[in-house]
Amino acid sequence: MNLKKTKTEIAKYVSEKRKQKSTIGFVPTMGALHQGHASLIEFGLKRHDYIIVSIFVNPTQFNNVSDLEKYPRTLDEDASFLDKYKESVCIYAPTPQEVYGDKVVSKQYNFNGIETVMEGTHRPGHFDGVGTVLNHLFRQVNPDEAFFGEKDFQQLLIVKKLVEIEKLPLKITGCPIHRQENGLAMSSRNARLTPQQLEEATFIYKILRQVKEDFKTKSAHTLRAWVTTQFENNPHLRLEYFEISNIKNLKPLSRKRTHQKYRAFIAAFSGEIRLIDNMAIN
Repeated sequence: MNLKKTKTEIAKYVSEKRKQKSTIGFVPTMGALHQGHASLIEFGLKRHDYIIVSIFVNPTQFNNVSDLEKYPRTLDEDASFLDKYKESVCIYAPTPQEVYGDKVVSKQYNFNGIETVMEGTHRPGHFDGVGTVLNHLFRQVNPDEAFFGEKDFQQLLIVKKLVEIEKLPLKITGCPIHRQENGLAMSSRNARLTPQQLEEATFIYKILRQVKEDFKTKSAHTLRAWVTTQFENNPHLRLEYFEISNIKNLKPLSRKRTHQKYRAFIAAFSGEIRLIDNMAIN
């Protein structure tokens, strides 16, 4: 497995591929790789000669120090997971100093309001951290296209806006949520769940499916109240937020409008582990 740990090494790798007239896709991750990441890589390999996978637990996007400390770091296992792709995939696993230099701090961004709702409300500074690290990584890797899962749909919109703000010469592509057979969205955080918690967490997917069905006939207000009640009656999961939002600007839905597209978003806790999911509902 190709493994690069410095921006100099990854720049040399990219330069060599460019000389061969090859195209390069990019999948930024924080490691603890799973089949959801594999689906992004395989989607990218259909469009590009090589894929670079960054593995970097970004300190500036955690507003909870304990969450940062407990986030799984499994570089050896991740490298083994990617072995099947052989020379088609290269890992970029830098240190915080390699990415940020001497000051590991976030740049402040204005993402036109999409950073202030849902995740932005409950994780202050999170999207400044996401935008800052991706700005650094995009410039260091210099890919043709980067791939992100729609499980983090709000982040996907943020990244598209980031590229526009920073005038970066790459395409951002969202890929469908990869789910387990029981519907649970694949996430690196799932590795911290017990088998019982993994089963209990499928409740989130079931709620989203029901919201999608009921959205045809019920108002957003009614659905918000119903979801809140369902979680209050569930002893295993604690709801942080549920929202139905316009997919373009993430403004909460008050009244349905013709020709507008909406998604339902959930964040909930299983014990101390935070899980998010979303679904297109029309």
